[in-house]
Amino acid sequence: MIPSVRRITAVCALSAALAACGTAGTSGTARPAHARPAAPASPSATRPPVLSPGPGGLTPVFEHGPRTLGKTVALTFDADMTADQGPRAASGEHFDNPDLIGTLRTLKVPATIFMTGRWAEQYPAQARSLGHDPQFEVANHSYSHYAFTDNCYGLPTVGADLMRKDVERAYAALRTAGVPDALPYFRFPGGCYDRAALRALNGVGVTAVQWDVVSGDAFATDADAVARQVLDGVKPGSVVVMHCTRSAAPTTERVVRTVVPELRRQGYRFVKVSELIGETSGHR
Repeated sequence: MIPSVRRITAVCALSAALAACGTAGTSGTARPAHARPAAPASPSATRPPVLSPGPGGLTPVFEHGPRTLGKTVALTFDADMTADQGPRAASGEHFDNPDLIGTLRTLKVPATIFMTGRWAEQYPAQARSLGHDPQFEVANHSYSHYAFTDNCYGLPTVGADLMRKDVERAYAALRTAGVPDALPYFRFPGGCYDRAALRALNGVGVTAVQWDVVSGDAFATDADAVARQVLDGVKPGSVVVMHCTRSAAPTTERVVRTVVPELRRQGYRFVKVSELIGETSGHR
């Protein structure tokens, strides 16, 4: 989760006990090379665009689309749940947010959902519904929501030898839940990565998807402040990170109700991440 901040580098003070979230600052951001289609980690009939691997097959990283190809913006939502949060869900804590998804449908806003495998296991009906709804695309946010680097906002860490297995386990959990075509896009838990993490995923066929606009919805109580932060940050081609976790991001649905009509009034068109990556693929 990302608290209300202005800079990506000052995000998400998240303890392991309250790791109900997802995205934070990055480290060692790799600049993507010219993109081309590649085999996805999870089978997909549509072969969505991905970025080309870097030198030595290093996993590429995508942050935003071209700034010069029109006023497009992608809203992304992290559906977060860590591997050890089952008891909290069983006791009534909501890691889902059906009202948010309903609002996106009502407003006809396409969106990309980065889903952990554990979230899909906990909410299979919702995962299946999102996976079959053409308004949305579902991508990988790891199985465990444990960090892929050390010192990532208090999250437990995944060993380098288990990183690939964690990503592959997430795809398996999504398929089991009924998501037929999870995209070959991966968002690092906490947004934390380094070259070693990118190298560990070499050959998986994923593009790591970050963002350029932090919403600040994690743990926020002032929906207006979050909305202002989004509106102040959006540029053509932006990727906005928000959360689909009601207990830890309770204002997000209200933020969407404010942000969407205002950005449309400004001439923005909402797209999925795959469209921005596709635009990047053909833009030199």
